[in-house]
Amino acid sequence: MARTKRTMGDFVNSGEGSKTDHGLEVEHIENPMEASARRGESMDLGGQLGLELHRDQQGESILQYNEADARRVQSHQPSPAVDNMNLLDSKTCNNFHRASDLLMVVSANAEIYKIKISELAVHSMEELSQMARKGEPLWFVDTNRNTENLNEVEYMREFGHLNATMMDITRMVEVGELKALPNLDCNINSEPTINESHEYRQTVYPKELGSEPLHYEASRRICYIRMKPLYFVELLMDLEKWSSVFSNIVSSAMILKVMSSPGAVQGNYDGTLQVMTAEFHVPSPFIPTRESYFARYCKQLTYDTWGVVDVSLENLFQHPSVKFRRRPSGCLIRDMQNGLSEVIWVEHVEADNTLVPDIFRPLVTSGLAFSANRWIATVVRQSERFEALMAPRNTVTADDVIIRQAGRSSLLKLSDRMMRSFCGDISACSLNRWRTLSASGADYNLKVIARSSSVDEPGKPPGTTLVFATTLELPVPPMHLFNFLRDENSRTKWDILSHGRAIREQAYINNGDQNPGNRVSIMEVSAAPDKVEILYLQESCTDATGSYVVYAPIDASAMSTVLNGGNPDNVRILPSGFAILPDGLTDHVHAEDTSNGGYGSAGGSLLTIAFHIIDSASTLDNIPPESVDAIFKIMTDTAMTIKCCLISNNI
Repeated sequence: MARTKRTMGDFVNSGEGSKTDHGLEVEHIENPMEASARRGESMDLGGQLGLELHRDQQGESILQYNEADARRVQSHQPSPAVDNMNLLDSKTCNNFHRASDLLMVVSANAEIYKIKISELAVHSMEELSQMARKGEPLWFVDTNRNTENLNEVEYMREFGHLNATMMDITRMVEVGELKALPNLDCNINSEPTINESHEYRQTVYPKELGSEPLHYEASRRICYIRMKPLYFVELLMDLEKWSSVFSNIVSSAMILKVMSSPGAVQGNYDGTLQVMTAEFHVPSPFIPTRESYFARYCKQLTYDTWGVVDVSLENLFQHPSVKFRRRPSGCLIRDMQNGLSEVIWVEHVEADNTLVPDIFRPLVTSGLAFSANRWIATVVRQSERFEALMAPRNTVTADDVIIRQAGRSSLLKLSDRMMRSFCGDISACSLNRWRTLSASGADYNLKVIARSSSVDEPGKPPGTTLVFATTLELPVPPMHLFNFLRDENSRTKWDILSHGRAIREQAYINNGDQNPGNRVSIMEVSAAPDKVEILYLQESCTDATGSYVVYAPIDASAMSTVLNGGNPDNVRILPSGFAILPDGLTDHVHAEDTSNGGYGSAGGSLLTIAFHIIDSASTLDNIPPESVDAIFKIMTDTAMTIKCCLISNNI
């Protein structure tokens, strides 16, 4: 096996960095994973799965999209709008995954529906503005979960079209008195009504009276963000930016029709109205995504306040799925004149949760999984990431090697692509064709996807790769689990390629102010002193709604290029890692724990474990038995080790 002695200083050349006299010797191994397997450690992986650490320098631009985004062909067209005149174009037609997308575009171009959609958008903006600004009794605070939730009865009184029967029900709920009610057999479904003046009003009925199994969720969050309102508006209205920033929530998205865009070309989104479709996900392939057709409307409400509202179109067009509806949801953005923006985010939806597995049901039905808190936490984290990217400072490694600003920026951009790719990999979206595997004696299910990349595809190794994942329920607080998995001193306990080796965090970049665990790290795995076998790029991040620990092996020469400010697009990576969510069974927010918003100090965790590896034996249509056995062994060894370490308090 070819080996090349190097020092850590070699990763940063003399023109970009400086180094002290005590340099580490770095031993570059062309195929460290395969070599590890041949040494007869925990399993023989090299021959079965073709695990390799690639040195190729073909990659994907950070300004473009990760592997999951590349599959979202809808979100990456030069012109986001699709007009009916282009429907017969073969390339455009290929961008639609379902016939319902085509039907929605055709319907949206009909004049009568244009009027209805416009009126619905205007009415929804009015409703959102009022809901965002009102306090009690419309909203009440859940101190245990640190959220604001909606009073449904008060909402129906203020915003619903309540007839006499509904008013009687409301009074009965309020005073607790029983009284005779009219017959409710007819007209029990929620339907939109448009009067002669074309004013849209939503007829609202208690969900208990209907036959549709839709679960009601509503939450609000108020936060101050270091971002100017116009940039925040652009982030929401530009499809590519929105899909990228919220890649941990948005699986796929497409603009079907731009119905109005008075000044969008000049960057002014006031009055812009778009018809869209999107899938929203939680980081586990076992939780069904929520898919919706909706109108997105942007309006400057006052000289310093903007509003962006989404509202489902399922009530206007009966052919789309009705498993998920977005009632008026979105945010108000107010300029605080000090570099900050006040953002009031409202999430108000109805969802069918019948297909949600039992272990996820408390989290999803509580509203935490898709709450306003999650959207706001993502914005805050991405804002802090951007600040770290733009900060004019150098980074010093453990060996006193200086990584200049250009190297820091390249490393952060590569890590950003790794994170977005991981989020796309573990989504249950329709473009991820998951297969469920089970094995005798296993107490968990495993899902797997086979993918194939050509030599010319940037950012991906050529050939067939496998993504496989599972989710475990652990009686361990989320923050304890997060700290255990991100710590280099714990890695040898669960990483099969690190058993019996020394691991050191060679360098790190802080990626946020709220928690020291928010960082991008370079990890070294050494079998002998001063001989590095594997380099990992790792990012760990946590917020008030969940945590991630994601890593990817990086070739030594590729890492050297990145640290010297080279193009991170030319690095091929396959991210693996962990997504951590609260189990939703217990109140996990403690008032005495102020770090990270009190998140994760109690309760249990839902841990999603995912690996992305090369497997030359598999094809898109066939995963041979030996590969199935191998991935089950990898997952079982990892899962059991984590369980044993944490449950036995051997942390």
